[in-house]
Amino acid sequence: MLRWTIIFLVIALIAALFGFTDLAAGAAGIAKILFFVFVVLFVLSLIFGRRKL
Repeated sequence: MLRWTIIFLVIALIAALFGFTDLAAGAAGIAKILFFVFVVLFVLSLIFGRRKL
């Protein structure tokens, strides 16, 4: 999921460089959402992944 975040961030940067502001804003928004989902899932895996059986 972090890879998709980086891909959308690169798309947003390239689109902003060429002046496609709407596309850049959309890709940056998607990258932001994916990043926060990644962080939440990472924290949950740290908390619940340390169970001892």
